[in-house]
Amino acid sequence: MAKVTRDDVARLAGTSTAVVSYVINNGPRPVAPATRERVLAAIKELGYRPDRVAQAMASRRTDLIGMIVPDARQPFFAEMAHAVEQAAAERGKMVLVGNSDYRDEREVHYLRAFLGMRVSGLILVSQGMSERAASEIDAWDARVVLLHERPEAIDDVAVVTDDIGGAQLATRHLLEHGHAYVACIGGIENTPSVGDPVADHVEGWRRAMLEAGRSIEGRLIEAPYNRYDAYRVALEVLARPDRPTAIFCATDDQAIGVLRAARELRIDVPEQLAVAGFDDVKEAALTDPPLTTIASDRPAMARAAVDLVLDDALRVAGSRRERLKQFPSALVIRRSCGCR
Repeated sequence: MAKVTRDDVARLAGTSTAVVSYVINNGPRPVAPATRERVLAAIKELGYRPDRVAQAMASRRTDLIGMIVPDARQPFFAEMAHAVEQAAAERGKMVLVGNSDYRDEREVHYLRAFLGMRVSGLILVSQGMSERAASEIDAWDARVVLLHERPEAIDDVAVVTDDIGGAQLATRHLLEHGHAYVACIGGIENTPSVGDPVADHVEGWRRAMLEAGRSIEGRLIEAPYNRYDAYRVALEVLARPDRPTAIFCATDDQAIGVLRAARELRIDVPEQLAVAGFDDVKEAALTDPPLTTIASDRPAMARAAVDLVLDDALRVAGSRRERLKQFPSALVIRRSCGCR
């Protein structure tokens, strides 16, 4: 059977192929109600299916949004990707997700692949954009929104959480429980990097400690962002005779690893060790004990990112305030900190 074309629909409806296109695409020109009904009836009778790929090539845009995350295995990034997918569906878009695995070359690979597919835009969930990725974006003149990453350049468009303020809330709460030795499990580097939210979590811990007149010397512990490495590091730290009495973890995934290490070493949480995290992943409410953490409105952040990436005014120069949407952080108190 020959493939049904727009010409076939136009002949049956007694109109032009241009009018058929206006009906299918809801524009750009209006169509009389009676004519629209004839076209829709012809489409149904013939079983016509629009070629979305051809439409995208003609318009140079698709119904796709590309999204790149640094580690799809981590609960926070998985939940953020789900929130973006839901927000995109509300706008009639689909999301392609790539996992960079914290490797610059993979991030660039997905950038090129998604841009080659003529996605409507890109949402990058990164831990500090690499120079290679930034160059690739500039080369394609791509429509990009940073999510969960504070922008470095004035023209960057980003949706972020109050990372520093949230970390201060968690650290102050641990200090209010009377803990003098509050350690921080941060990233793999002691020096903060621009745009990296984990570095901002460490900075929030540092500020809260110094405000309280507490020492931070030797209390910042390096560990990758996942639970497995945090568990390994925590086994060593918690076995020391001068171990901390409280630990603020820059991510919930790290905190989950710390809770496992404490259980293995028979250290009671929260009686002998208080623990707080950051992100409020769904699993945080199910740990033993349930994890005190910092939350942000992920669905609202995802909707903001999708709205921005689809905004035709995205390329118009504006102030940093207009191009940066920051959502507040909130302390979620559970039992791992010592509260009942």
